[in-house]
Amino acid sequence: MDHAAPLVLALLLDAALGEPRWLWSRVPHPAVLMGRAVATCDRNLNRGRFRLARGALALILLCTGAVVVGLFLAALGPVVEALAAAILLAQRSLVQHVAAVADALRLSLGDGRRAVARIVGRDTAALDGPATARAAIESAAENLSDGVVAPAFWFLIAGLPGMALYKMVNTADSMIGYRTPRHERFGKPAARLDDLLNWIPARLTALILAALAHALRDWPRIAAEARRHRSPNAGWPEAAMARGLNVALSGPRAYHGEMKDFPWVHPQGRRDPGPRDIDGATAMLWRVWAVLLAGAALLTLAG
Repeated sequence: MDHAAPLVLALLLDAALGEPRWLWSRVPHPAVLMGRAVATCDRNLNRGRFRLARGALALILLCTGAVVVGLFLAALGPVVEALAAAILLAQRSLVQHVAAVADALRLSLGDGRRAVARIVGRDTAALDGPATARAAIESAAENLSDGVVAPAFWFLIAGLPGMALYKMVNTADSMIGYRTPRHERFGKPAARLDDLLNWIPARLTALILAALAHALRDWPRIAAEARRHRSPNAGWPEAAMARGLNVALSGPRAYHGEMKDFPWVHPQGRRDPGPRDIDGATAMLWRVWAVLLAGAALLTLAG
C-alpha cells in the first residue's frame, strides 16, 4: 500500500519522540487547533432552530477543513506526511499518562487520584486504589483504539487526509457528542460519525489484544460483554484488555455526583487491580504498537 511506508516512519517517530514539550509549549498542537475549530462552530452555529442540521453543517465544515489540510501536507511528500501522522498518533503520550497513574499510586492514593483525573472523565475524589487502577486500565484500552489503532487504520486506508478527518471527528465527538440539553441534537452527527469510523478499529484493537493474551478462545464472551457496554465501540478493547490482565473492568462509577450502575466487563476477573496491573496494561500498549509496526512493515515490503 502507498501509505504503509510513511506509517512505519510515523509509528517510529511517535514512539521515540511523543509530544515534545519544548515544541508544543511554543506552538499550538494540531489537536488544540482542531478543538478551537470545534469550539468556534459550537459557539456560532449551535443556536436557534434546526440544531441537528446545524450540527451536520458544522461537521461538514470541520471535516472539509481537515481533509484540505491533510491533502496539502501530503502533497509536500512522504516525509512531511509521516511527520504529520506522527504528531496525530498518541502512542508514547498515552503510555506516559497511564504509567504516571501507576507511579503515583505507588506514592499514595491521593497522588493516584490526581494522576488518573487527568485522563478520565468520571469523578475521582472518592476512588479507592483498585478503582483508580481500573480507571487507568480502561483509559489505556479505549485510547489505544481511539488514539493509536484508529488513526493508523485510517492513515493506511486514506493517507493523511483520512487520518486528519478521523481525528477531527474524534475531537468533535469528545467536545460536543454528549446527550446534554445543549448538545443532544447539535452534537449527534459528530457522535454517530465517530461511532462509524471507530467500528472497525475498535474490533481490530480487541482482536490484537486477545491474540496477544492468547484469549481468542474467549472471543464470544468478549463480544457479548462488548455489546453490553454503554459505548458501541469502547467495550471491545476493554473486554479484551480485561482478559489479557485477568481483571474486572467497568462496573459502577460516578459522573458529576451521580452513580451509574454499569455492568462489569470480565466479572470473573480480579477486582483489586493495582499498579502492577497498570504496568501490565502499558506493556500491552507497546505490544499492540509492535504488531501495528510489523503489519505496516510487511505491507511496505509487499508493495
